[in-house]
Amino acid sequence: MYQLIYGVLYIFSCLPMFLLYGLSDLCHFILYRVVRYRIDVVMNNLAIAFPEKTIKERKKIAADFYRNLTDTFFETIKLLSISDKQLHKMAEIDLSEVIKIAKKGKSIQFHAGHQFNWEFANLLIAEKMPIPFIGVYKKISNKYFDRLFFELRSKKGTVLVATHEFRNRMHQLLASQYSIGLAADQNPGNPHQAYWCNFFGKPVPFVTGPDKSSRKNKTAVVFLKLIKQSRRKYLYTPALIIEDTSNLKQGELTLMYRDFLEATIKEHPDNYLWSHRRWRWEFREEFAAQRIDV
Repeated sequence: MYQLIYGVLYIFSCLPMFLLYGLSDLCHFILYRVVRYRIDVVMNNLAIAFPEKTIKERKKIAADFYRNLTDTFFETIKLLSISDKQLHKMAEIDLSEVIKIAKKGKSIQFHAGHQFNWEFANLLIAEKMPIPFIGVYKKISNKYFDRLFFELRSKKGTVLVATHEFRNRMHQLLASQYSIGLAADQNPGNPHQAYWCNFFGKPVPFVTGPDKSSRKNKTAVVFLKLIKQSRRKYLYTPALIIEDTSNLKQGELTLMYRDFLEATIKEHPDNYLWSHRRWRWEFREEFAAQRIDV
């Protein structure tokens, strides 16, 4: 069954990008205008993040977001057959300063948000980094598609580790110099074991792992900005590099990341994954001791 699914999608991925983007336009119309996929979640998120904008302005952001979402889907399929030349034409990243730090023997954490297209970013970083690049991912329930995405994401050498396996494997993976990519705005599974701070003016929990591990392992941290300049063109920029986080206070790195992510989203509001419930947890007084922005 897997070979059949892979074969069909591979043939589909060989279509030129203008045809795939045409299909993306069709899916965008169905998803946004017909099915109304998670539209309530998207509009509620936008109301929290941009209360100063009119409903018309938020609807424009939502419409553009759905187009970016469907574009990313078809661009990801394209990765099955894309050549290196075409990949580098569609996506660019300059890691020269980061590589200088790696050559000093430092391990590096990349912090990014759920912005498009993170699949391209993963391949480019794994390709360019002179040290192993680890990607922590959430397994897909369908075993065939989970295998498909595993192969896609590891094709440039990314060492993929499922979230539920990372705790057991981290001592082995982090024993020598490494780089690791983290979607640091991931909702924590347990809000009782999280840092709480305002995000666009409303309290949300942030996972503590990136903050704690960077200070413990004395890694350098790179905040990565993902920018969609146009269709067929992404630019990934190491926007902030902190070479030594060991002297930071608890939660300080998380607050820096929070500020960076807010600013990045405000620059390109349609390029964030508004269909996930970033404000799913309500703040309660029992979380007061875990606030880091007081």
